[in-house]
Amino acid sequence: MNTGLLRPSIDSHYSHIAWMLNIKENFGVEIRFPTIADLNMAVAQAYGMIQPGASDTAAVRATIIIDPECVLRAMVYYPMNAGRSVDEIHRLLVALQTADANQCAMPENWKSGDEVIVPTPATPEAAMARGREGYNTVDWYFSTRAF
Repeated sequence: MNTGLLRPSIDSHYSHIAWMLNIKENFGVEIRFPTIADLNMAVAQAYGMIQPGASDTAAVRATIIIDPECVLRAMVYYPMNAGRSVDEIHRLLVALQTADANQCAMPENWKSGDEVIVPTPATPEAAMARGREGYNTVDWYFSTRAF
């Protein structure tokens, strides 16, 4: 998947150590990715990780996906009282990588192996030919194909 995981946090380096040890001791999970101590919130502010209107920085958690060119591709906010969906984050990452690699788009709830959306034809001639191209075509502007 050629992907790295990084955890920026506005907590101190020592808080991160305590958190990692606590997770391992209480849940048997070893954290194997780096954590950034972002005490002045420079990283959080640069990537918009603090939800607008939040009364404090503990009110939300943000999961962000940044591509290899350092472009923010997706951001999902999670309030403290709602757990994150690792399956959805993984699905989103795979969808972005698949779309980029194949110049296509993904329909709602797309999962690996599902059909993808073919780009819309750019000319009237291409639109008229769309139905003969072997796609699953609803109309000239919406076609899918197996991946």
